[in-house]
Amino acid sequence: MPNFNDIATCAKDKADKLGIKKFDIYGATIDENSVQVERGVPKQVKASNRSSVTVRVWNEHNTVGITSTTDVEPAGVEVALKTAYEASFFGVKEHVPDFSPEAIAPIKDIPDETAPQAPVSELIEKLISVEKELLAVHPAIASVPYNGLSQRDINRFYLNSDAALRTEARSYASIYLYSKTEEEGKKPRSGGAFKISRSLEQLDINGCLKKAADKTISHLNYEKVKSGKYQVVFSPEAFLSLLGAFSNVYNAQNILDKQSLSTPESLGKQIASPLLSVYDDALHPDNLAAETFDGEGTPTRRVALINDGVLTGFLHSAGTAKRMNAQPTGHANMGAKVTVDPHFYHVFSNQTAQQEYSLDTAENVILIDDLQALHAGVKALQGSFSLPFDGWVVNNGKLTSIESATVAGDFLELLQSIVFVEKEAELTPGGVCPRVWVDGLSITGD
Repeated sequence: MPNFNDIATCAKDKADKLGIKKFDIYGATIDENSVQVERGVPKQVKASNRSSVTVRVWNEHNTVGITSTTDVEPAGVEVALKTAYEASFFGVKEHVPDFSPEAIAPIKDIPDETAPQAPVSELIEKLISVEKELLAVHPAIASVPYNGLSQRDINRFYLNSDAALRTEARSYASIYLYSKTEEEGKKPRSGGAFKISRSLEQLDINGCLKKAADKTISHLNYEKVKSGKYQVVFSPEAFLSLLGAFSNVYNAQNILDKQSLSTPESLGKQIASPLLSVYDDALHPDNLAAETFDGEGTPTRRVALINDGVLTGFLHSAGTAKRMNAQPTGHANMGAKVTVDPHFYHVFSNQTAQQEYSLDTAENVILIDDLQALHAGVKALQGSFSLPFDGWVVNNGKLTSIESATVAGDFLELLQSIVFVEKEAELTPGGVCPRVWVDGLSITGD
């Protein structure tokens, strides 16, 4: 991709030539390679270099047109500007998008963090080696059907006709391992793990191997579980997946579209146990994928969504913030319609629980490690869920794998039923979160 300053200069020149006075452009380029292996042989090797650029143009009647392109050479920019201008005459006349009022505000000074990519041959060699080690951990582990080792460089930029120009660059390396067992007379069991780091050199491959192996082996001796009401402990990943599934609670666009469990008047209401606080923090020091600005150029920040159980904030784009008399929060995604999404959750507790719980002393509690089928088992507008899960029955520190079961309930009732949020948090791909204890959830055994 050309130099971002060159793109900005080119866009201004082409806009002047076309008589366009107001426009903005958001874009990203991704350079990625990844490998998968099977039984010591490369199964799939991918390499890609892709760009995506979104151009918005406002006409003299203040309606907006939008188009996308992968060509940021002068001719491509000119065509995109012209196409968006022509489309602007068919744009919406109500709630017309506008520049973010913070598109030229200062952003957090986080240096670009990039690392050179290792050769693909090295990725293949490392992944073949770790697959071999994982298969050797236990005789019951028969295959590693899903695995991957990848590297990614991403460059993002935003510019507009009011002289805004923002850029950033990041590098990541990640590994995923998912092993499966085969034992005579028993059902196949499985377990997976994921790790991410700035570079392949820093990636905790051995930690990923150990976690995948430990999870898989822990499910070998499984038992049925009786249906009933249980005290349930959600792993960090499981709890964050529920938060994500019901993010309409604090998504301002969903609220304005009346596709939410909340209304504009819900701010300030107690929606969860006082033990729960949830923030969205794109700039959290543990977030390797930190973004300092969103698709509209708004600086990202730490946003309190739930504080001591009280709904204290919504995620906003510039448009939703204007309609709700608030400030944009840096959560906009540029597209045919501007959408709003969370970045990186931070879950914790400010309060002291009436009773502290521990898996070492708990009796007959369900530890949920991984929720499945969220696309089918969540009714986001009704607040209900019924989801299969991987997990264990825990008695005084002893974990017994559950053969198969589902957990069901109402999300808002679940939030009110939280009885303990552990102190020790764990880093996951979606955020930082400890284990969360909830009373009285319905478990249906097989």
